[in-house]
Amino acid sequence: MPIDATQPYDDNNVFARILRGEIPSKRVHEDDHAIAFHDINPQAPTHILVIPRGAYVSWDDFAARANDAEIAGFVRAVGIVARAAGLVEPGYRLLANTGPHAHQEVPHLHVHILAGRPLGPMLMQ
Repeated sequence: MPIDATQPYDDNNVFARILRGEIPSKRVHEDDHAIAFHDINPQAPTHILVIPRGAYVSWDDFAARANDAEIAGFVRAVGIVARAAGLVEPGYRLLANTGPHAHQEVPHLHVHILAGRPLGPMLMQ
């Protein structure tokens, strides 16, 4: 069920629990600002999630409250993961859903890295 990205942060959301090590994940990257792991329900041959370590619900929440080091570190982590996975050529898609209209399901900022086949149009008509 999509969530409202304006709601307060929920410390018991699945990504918060992954960050605390309460739920296992197949991690591909970890640093001071972000972790990246394979999605358990992949929508493409390569489907990796990148999440900040901080408690942020959405991009606007992150942009408003994160410090410059967190922002730079998170954005850098997305690029590091894409390069390490060999996705720069032939390409990949970044997707971040915010709020119910975009079908955000977990109330923790996350970026999907999707690749491994032609992904088609951005939005289905």
